[in-house]
Amino acid sequence: MRGLLLAAAMLGTVSAAHAADMPDLPILRGSFTDGLTRSSVNWQGFYVGGQGGHGSSDENFNGSTSNMMAALLADTLIEQEMQVSQWNLGLGKASQRSSGYGAFVGYNAQWDDVVIGLEASYLHGKFGGSTTASEARSNTLSDGNVHSVTASSTASIAIKDMATFRGRAGYAWGCFLPYVFGGLALGNADIVRTVSAQDFVTPAGVLLGPVSASEAQHNHLIYGYSGGLGVDVNLVGGLFMRAEWEYIRFTSQVDTSINTVRAGLGYKF
Repeated sequence: MRGLLLAAAMLGTVSAAHAADMPDLPILRGSFTDGLTRSSVNWQGFYVGGQGGHGSSDENFNGSTSNMMAALLADTLIEQEMQVSQWNLGLGKASQRSSGYGAFVGYNAQWDDVVIGLEASYLHGKFGGSTTASEARSNTLSDGNVHSVTASSTASIAIKDMATFRGRAGYAWGCFLPYVFGGLALGNADIVRTVSAQDFVTPAGVLLGPVSASEAQHNHLIYGYSGGLGVDVNLVGGLFMRAEWEYIRFTSQVDTSINTVRAGLGYKF
């Protein structure tokens, strides 16, 4: 019995010594799983690139000409009692699809797999829309006459250039860098608005008007905000490709929202 116990003790000692001499396996150190999840791409530094995009612009023209109509009919009886400038005129909403091209430039700072950056993005295209409407009403006013009023308006916006200045936050995963962003948006737009009105009085039979006014703003600066998400994919060295969706809203005389999907190619220095 003593011999059996002595043999077991000696076998345990030899096994422990042999295990101590064995090299650490990568899977025991955790480096195997780290190699699957951690990024080996260095995203830190300045980068530039070109891009193309396609999307839609949605405009809300409601109320965009009311101030012009109020100025046109100021101190008139039909404005005081019929409030022509407050008519909706059915301008409503419009939508248009377009394509564009441009460039981007930015800087990334990287901590392990977390990437934070600043970027300026530019797109040239022709986004916008137009609409026209008219409305007619007849009322007996305080002068004892029936006033038959017809009012009409048109409005259009054409946005040629858009630039966004964004903050980005991403997480590097292998050769992929998915990210979200948000920031300030600026645009260069042509905005044209026209209003007209006429007043036919019964039984006097007097036709007043038509009177009209128009306003055109060319190369007008509009501003708003942007947000979206995308992914950069490292190809080789500093070369990467990009896929992105961006939402921009401009809060000018014509409330405009633009959604674009973009593809680009860039290089990080």
